[in-house]
Amino acid sequence: MEQPTLNFDGETFEPARDRDRLLAQLTRVRLVMRDMQWHTLDEIAKQTHDPPASVSARLRDLRKPRFGGHQVERQYVQRGLFQYRMVG
Repeated sequence: MEQPTLNFDGETFEPARDRDRLLAQLTRVRLVMRDMQWHTLDEIAKQTHDPPASVSARLRDLRKPRFGGHQVERQYVQRGLFQYRMVG
């Protein structure tokens, strides 16, 4: 069975410049999240050495069917702080 191509999108996305970097970020975020525990963006960023905004974008990507269609839950902690966990 043929594997789907993992394509990112967006107005500023340039495959030659961005694809490998974003795939590496996605892999690092997925590896942190596979423990199915709750993590803040900052906690994930510290483990992956990626900016929190990039971590947030990769969490959104993980929800997309072409990147696995994972169930990524979000819960409010306090004062605008959220935690995330991947359960599927």
